Amino acid sequence: MLGAAKLMARWKIGCLVIVKGQRPVGIITEGDVSKAIARGLDPSKTPVGFMKRRLITITPDERLEEAAKVMASHGIKKLPVMDGGKLLGMVTQTDIVGSSFDLVTSLKEMVMARYRPPDFQP
Repeated sequence: MLGAAKLMARWKIGCLVIVKGQRPVGIITEGDVSKAIARGLDPSKTPVGFMKRRLITITPDERLEEAAKVMASHGIKKLPVMDGGKLLGMVTQTDIVGSSFDLVTSLKEMVMARYRPPDFQP
C-alpha cells in the first residue's frame, strides 16, 4: 500500500486501478489509504490487494449524466471507463463538476446574449 500511496503522490492522482495480469480488477484510492492508516494498519506491510473494491465501470459510449448517476448510486468519486476489458480512462467527480460549471456558464451566456435589453450595460 505504501508503494501505491507514493505513486499517487508522485503523479498527483487520487487512485490507482489494480490489475491481475492485464485485467483491471479493483481500485485503491487516497481515501482507502487514509482509512487503513486510521484503522492502525501499517502501509508498508499492507498489500494493495487488501484494499481493492469491486470495480464499477462505464463504457466510452455512456453520457456524462449516466456516469454521474452511477457514481452517486454507488457512492464513488472515480469511475473507470472500460471497453472490452481494456481500461481507457477515468471519470472523476472533479470532471463532472467542471463540465457542469462549463455548461451552466455557457447557458448563462446564451441567455444573456439572446435576452439582453436594449439599454443593458454590463
